[in-house]
Amino acid sequence: MADELRHWFSERVQADLGIELSDTQLIQYESYYRLLVEWNEKMNLTGITEREAVYEKHFYDSLTLGVLPEAVSATSMADIGAGAGFPSIPFKIAFPQLEVTIIDSLAKRIRFLQAVVDELQLSNVTLVHGRAEDIGRLSEHRDRYDLVTARAVARLAGLNELCLPFVKIEGHFIAMKGSDHTAELQESARSIRLLNAKLRYTRELKLPLEQSERQLIVIGKLGKTPKEYPRKAGVPLKQPLV
Repeated sequence: MADELRHWFSERVQADLGIELSDTQLIQYESYYRLLVEWNEKMNLTGITEREAVYEKHFYDSLTLGVLPEAVSATSMADIGAGAGFPSIPFKIAFPQLEVTIIDSLAKRIRFLQAVVDELQLSNVTLVHGRAEDIGRLSEHRDRYDLVTARAVARLAGLNELCLPFVKIEGHFIAMKGSDHTAELQESARSIRLLNAKLRYTRELKLPLEQSERQLIVIGKLGKTPKEYPRKAGVPLKQPLV
């Protein structure tokens, strides 16, 4: 069953997303799955643990970034609030040359991600424990990354303030969302403008088995982050710029 699933995953990713995976990379995904299930018994990393569901709803879903030229051409990536490592770890496995920084506020999740990085022997992955509002003010991370991602973290108006400070000028923030995002886009217009960015476009996809909708929202960075942003920890989500 595991071999059949890996074959299906490899075929679907290549046919749908244009990503060709080697045997070594497929072994890395399986090792990642095993670690996720093992650690999930000790801490709450994900409510999805069945192998087929993890491959579709976590791995395949993360790799949908591969349909976007802004993601594929990036050389540096920051994943904000990565949780159990989605989308950054699956995307890093598929694009091993990518320099990845993962930021998460929970130390136990950082410990899990370190175990994944070590087990999968992933190079050029930096794990940062801290709040995005604090890390985004540090010079080594501010206005620095080609690509910044966030998956199922918060509504876009607050999320923009957490993520856009990390994006370099002419880089992109890609918010990964579920179904209909129209209301979120409308209420996020002010935050996008204040953070010197612009909505480029959105891309809609469906998961291959479940057929649930996914939305990729691509926001481009036009200029440096204004010095007043991000506001102090907790404020962007409690008082979003709407």
